[in-house]
Amino acid sequence: MEQAMEQAMEQAMEQAMEQREYVRRVLEAYRSTPGTTGVVRRADRLFAVRLYDEGVSLTTVENAFILAVARRSARAADAPPLSTIRSLAYFMPVIGEVLQLQVGPEYFQHLRNRLQRSTPTR
Repeated sequence: MEQAMEQAMEQAMEQAMEQREYVRRVLEAYRSTPGTTGVVRRADRLFAVRLYDEGVSLTTVENAFILAVARRSARAADAPPLSTIRSLAYFMPVIGEVLQLQVGPEYFQHLRNRLQRSTPTR
C-alpha cells in the first residue's frame, strides 16, 4: 500500500512538472507572438492551464498563433491599424478552428516562413 501511494505521488509530481512546462512554453510563445503586448497576466496563465487540462497540444496552440497573425497581417495596407492583442484568450476561437482544420503541418510551416520574411522579430 505504501509503495502504491509513493507511485501515485510520483505520478502527480510528474504531471505537475509537465503542466508547468506546457504552461511556460505556451506563455513564451504567446509573449513572442507579433501583435501581442508581450506581457503575461494571471488570466493568461489560467487560460494556459485550461488548455493543458483540455489536452490541447502545444503544436495546436502555436499553429493558432501563426494563423491569427497571418490573418492580421493580410489586411489591406490602407486599413486602420488593429489594436494590440492583450490576452491569450483572444486566440481561443482560432485554437478551436485549428483543431477542426484538415490541413497538414506543411501549411503552418508555409505561414511561419511567410511571416518570418515579412515580420520583424521583437
